[in-house]
Amino acid sequence: MRVEAVIFAGGVGRRMGGSKRPKQFLELGGRPIIDYTIEHFATHPLVTGVVVVCLESWIDYLRRVLDRRHYDVPIRVVAGGSTGQESICNGVTALHDAHPGDQDAIVLVHDGVRPLINEQTITDCVRSVRERGCTATVAPAIETIVLTSEDGAVSQVIPRAEVGLARAPQAFLLEQLYEAHLRSQKDGLDEFIDSVSLMSHYGHTIYTVQGPAENIKVTTPMDYYAFKGYMEARDQRMLWSSE
Repeated sequence: MRVEAVIFAGGVGRRMGGSKRPKQFLELGGRPIIDYTIEHFATHPLVTGVVVVCLESWIDYLRRVLDRRHYDVPIRVVAGGSTGQESICNGVTALHDAHPGDQDAIVLVHDGVRPLINEQTITDCVRSVRERGCTATVAPAIETIVLTSEDGAVSQVIPRAEVGLARAPQAFLLEQLYEAHLRSQKDGLDEFIDSVSLMSHYGHTIYTVQGPAENIKVTTPMDYYAFKGYMEARDQRMLWSSE
């Protein structure tokens, strides 16, 4: 069974503040964030290949990073588009062109700046899409969610148990996702926030799996320091366990 990952890293990171680097290339421990993310998929026992969708001006840099890592699965790098949806489409199209007609192929779509994913969640996504269909990773809501009216009044308080925070990866049959992108292009729809929104729009039922709460998207300085703190705490736990 073919299981491919599309990791999109085409953003410029305007919310990261004064950094001269796109957020996916900010470093921690001498490694860019995108490298931590790629590692989870490139070393997963079920993943057979990875496509990274990258800012065109940073492709050479990313290839140098990958050359140092020597992953066992093939990793291709393709240029991103002007929007997140277009970037994902570029990655999905590259997979479709490489494996035309493979109706059973699975694609995992993941943010390049979500480096705190884990092996179990990837496994759960693959199993879910194989057994049920389109799948989104979610995390439980830990704060109260309210709906507000136009005047700012709270119109509804939603029980936390009924709410999940959409995360990644999101998992699909490759051909179904490719066809949805073609339909959206034909329909002139190019502003879907993510792939599950695209698939839901075209009538697909979306199922969910639970992912780790720490699987944040590193888009602001606060996110970066949360990532840094998590990695330092993990390294400390590993040090203690080895003593």
